[in-house]
This record gives sequence, structure tokens and C-alpha cells, in this order.
Amino acid sequence: MNEIEQTGLVIRTQSGFAWVYTQTGVFICRLRGKLKQHHKLSDIISVGDRVRITLSSNTEGQVEEVEPRNRVLSRMAPEARGAREQVLVANPDQVLLVFACANPAPHLRMIDRFLIILEKQQIPSRIVVNKIDLVKRDEIEAMFSLYENLGFAVDYVSTVNGEGVEELRKELHDKISVMAGPSGVGKTSLLNALQPGLGGQVREVSRVKAKGMHTTQVRELFPLDAGGWLADLPGIKTLGLWDIQPEELDGYFREFKDLVQDCQFNDCTHHNEPGCAIRKAVDEGRIHPDRYDSYLRLRFGDIE
Repeated sequence: MNEIEQTGLVIRTQSGFAWVYTQTGVFICRLRGKLKQHHKLSDIISVGDRVRITLSSNTEGQVEEVEPRNRVLSRMAPEARGAREQVLVANPDQVLLVFACANPAPHLRMIDRFLIILEKQQIPSRIVVNKIDLVKRDEIEAMFSLYENLGFAVDYVSTVNGEGVEELRKELHDKISVMAGPSGVGKTSLLNALQPGLGGQVREVSRVKAKGMHTTQVRELFPLDAGGWLADLPGIKTLGLWDIQPEELDGYFREFKDLVQDCQFNDCTHHNEPGCAIRKAVDEGRIHPDRYDSYLRLRFGDIE
């Protein structure tokens, strides 16, 4: 067939191939050699990318151009080959940070780490608190109130009794959403609650990824029946910050930003300098000590 040009959305990547969703179907595409010519410190293509392709058959094509990204969810690549950005999802509309209120206990420092990345990229976030049937509601809300008080959206859900699921489903409509969080928080059950069978689809992709150390990673956007796409990032254990310098961290803590200018020193690290407005706010209860602890660990080490 003659080559036909189309634009589309990358919904899956694997072994140098991209599955591109277009108005006329899904095509498996290779990248043009010219896209690989220049060494980059970031992934050339990722799920969520908008691309221009030419079709070479009824099922295949080539990626001619990757449109500029307006935002990315990325991390420092967990490799020992030098600094490199690993793009998890390109152009997401929002990221759902899924944590359980019990079994396992919520890892608040990981939430803070995610939020820093999302604030840097100006990606809207929702903190999804799962398994709320296991803990009294007032205890749960007390646990996560510090984020609500900072203006972050917090959803409380239970896949056991269905509480909060329908409200969360509405928030996914016609958006590219990403679900992220640690293992064991009930994401598969939540996926099935949001759309029957979705958890099984995601598990199958995860099973392929887990076959061995040399298996090429698969990332995929799954279509939602009500409109929109959802990517799942299973079991993230490490989240190295990419392109965020230690001295700029305070700019991504919402409760810090307006106080930094009141510090005695312009280069204040908010650790042990005199006249620090951040430490004063912690002492006065205007900044939660757990958030301050997260900042110190990110700024000076002991990072998890």
C-alpha cells in the first residue's frame, strides 16, 4: 500500500516497537533511524507520546516524528550507567498515588517524593487512600489531613464495600491518568472495581515484565470504557529525582514556598542556620514535622 501519514497516541512500547492508536486503528511501528541518531539523556519515545507516523501496511508503520512533550512523569533511571532520565509516561493529565491506610501502612515519604516530581512538572495529582474499610474513618482522615490542608486532592476508597469508587471513576473520564504506588496497596482490586477485567489486563503485562532480568520492559495505556486512558506503574521501589537540584527542593514543598524569602540567608538549607523561617514554622506547628523530615532526608540523604 502507498504510505499514508497519520497522527496518533503511543499506547504501548516494547523492544523498540511502539503501538500507536489512531482514528483508523492501532499500528505497530518502528522508529525512523533519524530519531535515534542523536544521543539523548532521556527516552526517545514513551507511552503517552503524540507521534506522526507513516503506514506501510494495514497493521504496521514507522514513527516519523515525536511531538514535544508538555510534561513527563519520569525518574532517574535505576541503572549503573550514569545519569539518565527514564520516562515512565509522557503527557499525563493526572497521576493517582495509590496507598493503603493499613496492610501495608502508608509510606508518607514516598508520597512526598512523588509530589515533588509532580509539582516540578506541574502534573495534577490525586492521593488515593485504599482499604479504608480496615481503619476508622477519623483515624484515616487524621493521617492524610496534612495533604488535604495543603490543597492536594485526596480520595478515600474501599474495593470491599465500593465506597468512593464511583467518585474516583468520574475523575478518570477523558483523561490520560497514571496509577502509581508501592506493592500490596490493592491496586489490582481497585483497577477491577473501576472497570471489570482491567486488573487482569494489567497483571498480564506485569507478568511479561517479570519473566527475567533481561526481559524488555512493557509499558501500556489501557482504554477506559467511559473514555480516557489509564497506565499502571506496578510496585515502584525506587524513585530517583531527575533534574531536581538539592537547593531547589524547597520550591516544590507548597508550605515552604512563601516562607523561604523570610529566611535570614539567601542560601539557607533550612537545617541548622540561624533565622530560618522554615524551622520556625515547624516549631510553631505551621509546617507538619513529617513533611519537614521528608525535606531533610531528600536534601541531605538517607533517601528511600
